[in-house]
Amino acid sequence: MSRPLRIALIGAGTMGSHHARVISQSQRADLAVLVDPRKSVGAKVAERFGTEWAPELPDLSDFDGVVIAAATEAHHELAMQVLSQDTAVLIEKPVADSLLKTREIIALAEQRDLPLVCGLLERYNPAVMTARALVERPLHITATRHSPYAPRIRTGVAWDLLVHDVDLAINLIGTEPTTVDARLGFFHPDSADGAEDVAETLLGFGDGAIAHVSASRMGQRKIRQLSIHEADRLIEVDLLRRDVTVYHHVSENAVDEGRGYRQQTVIEIPELVSSQEPLTTQFSHFVDLVEGTGDAAAERATILPSHEVIDAATSSRGRS
Repeated sequence: MSRPLRIALIGAGTMGSHHARVISQSQRADLAVLVDPRKSVGAKVAERFGTEWAPELPDLSDFDGVVIAAATEAHHELAMQVLSQDTAVLIEKPVADSLLKTREIIALAEQRDLPLVCGLLERYNPAVMTARALVERPLHITATRHSPYAPRIRTGVAWDLLVHDVDLAINLIGTEPTTVDARLGFFHPDSADGAEDVAETLLGFGDGAIAHVSASRMGQRKIRQLSIHEADRLIEVDLLRRDVTVYHHVSENAVDEGRGYRQQTVIEIPELVSSQEPLTTQFSHFVDLVEGTGDAAAERATILPSHEVIDAATSSRGRS
């Protein structure tokens, strides 16, 4: 049996702590060091998960991979530093704080043929994985990701929320969109200047498929819904409850009194293909890529399309 991979983790915030837990629980990897410039935070998280703390990234010659869960504005410099040392990267979304920087990171990973995974976590939601196994030819996708306002999130909803469902729509339909129409709403008095609170996006695809993706932080409850319409089926996914329901309409007809209709629909509730936590599944996929049992080039190719859509949507700055 080969030795566990040595992994460095950058960032000891909320997501960094989750990554530290997942890496430390893995039988295929060791959390070799946790990097965070704040000793009061980093050392405490490192101690909790039985690893060393470092204020800055060490030489990576003895490491197999790096997980970057630092602030988005630090992603570009860190990723370029890691990739320049020929080390695989799992980086939280978005890859960088501009499309140009994102392209530079992906280009360097391609040039050096290194695994690069972006933390688009909903890909690994058991309900999404189940739906993907069922989908044949999606024609129309609707996705709703609404939440109550969270003051701690300073960026707009496009990069925080919308990117997940844009990524799912692109991957489910199987091609990149040819058109992007977006409207942004700026409503909350506590939001940073220019940070949108609502984003409505309509994507058009070359084969005629369309996707309507909605993100909002003006809601009063958390909603994570995905509907995949095919010619003769509807696949509904609740990403919060992690369940899938398939509907196949059979017939409808008026009732005898003529005051309504009777509908016949076959309903299926498929068994989930996995019960594993999405972050654990994502890390296992990263390990597969590092070990060479996954397709690193194919993975890299899935990252840019959703980033390009979000960049186009936010660049339009269409205000409602």
